[in-house]
Amino acid sequence: MNNEDLGYNSSFEDFRIEQNLTSFDVARVISEHKDRYTVKNSANEFEAEIIGNLRFNSINRKDLPAVGDWVAISEYDKNKALIHAVFPRKAILERKAVGKLGQTQIIATNIDFGIIVQSVNRDFSINRLERYLTICNASKIEPIIVLSKIDLIDKDELNEVLKTIEKRIKNVPIFTISNQSLVGIEEIKASLIKGKTYCLLGSSGVGKSTLINILTGTNLMDTGAISESIDRGKHITSHRELIVFDNGILIDNPGMREIGMTDISHGIEMTFEEILELAKDCKFSDCSHTSERGCAVLKALENKELDKDSFNNFQKMERERDYFESTVTEKKQQGKDLAKLIRQNKKRRDNNKY
Repeated sequence: MNNEDLGYNSSFEDFRIEQNLTSFDVARVISEHKDRYTVKNSANEFEAEIIGNLRFNSINRKDLPAVGDWVAISEYDKNKALIHAVFPRKAILERKAVGKLGQTQIIATNIDFGIIVQSVNRDFSINRLERYLTICNASKIEPIIVLSKIDLIDKDELNEVLKTIEKRIKNVPIFTISNQSLVGIEEIKASLIKGKTYCLLGSSGVGKSTLINILTGTNLMDTGAISESIDRGKHITSHRELIVFDNGILIDNPGMREIGMTDISHGIEMTFEEILELAKDCKFSDCSHTSERGCAVLKALENKELDKDSFNNFQKMERERDYFESTVTEKKQQGKDLAKLIRQNKKRRDNNKY
């Protein structure tokens, strides 16, 4: 194995040379546990921590390493290393941080493909598929849809699910699989590209960890038994982890109960391209597509040329994005107001000295 098999390329090497980091080794972050990391390169795997200067100069969490990052390291003990710098990311997969207004959470970095896994039984939701698709599009990551547990429904039901997806989602590869019978697994394996990074996305219990074990031919990931009452696996994965194997690089991911929208204008435009194209023919450039005369989108809905559920999902994500952006603006203003108050108090104290 070499670093290219781990996803290293000429752009990372160019940065290493430009920043005078050639005296350090390079490695990729494969797991993160609070302030400690596991990093891997062609030579070894290390337990790593960041140097104090890197932590001190970090403005926010995004400046610190995340799973998928390439970093400059120095070994200081057997299988132990210090992280000196984080290389620029070619892609950041993120979502709104749960319970934290105006903040984002990095899912993983330097991703080439997002594998969106949904089981076709009780977990299936076309709206949720569009959300994951929007996150991938916003990050300029190529999406792939994998429908799991096809052994739990009959062929006609599966065809209906596929029709639902194809009606609302265009030009995205779709694989149908069963982790039990292994139907469809070879097709996925054949599509994977060595040296490319794939991040698995989906709710808890849809079979992501089992799929990783099958693809890698190992038992790397813990898996839960299927509950007969709800036809779902138990939530097992508790942290992100990067796994390298012969066919590529996989990043497992804890199941996400919430998929909060961030600044995803580009992603929404790609996911709902049909709506945005219709909007170009609206009478008013700032049309909200709710009640305006001459609205091309409303006309398409009325004529049943546009899927109503897809449009409702589009509007919901637009509202979430607008709310996220407003909270970010508000937090920035609060920061400016606080800084101004601190300067005024300092000036007042200095004046009182004399």
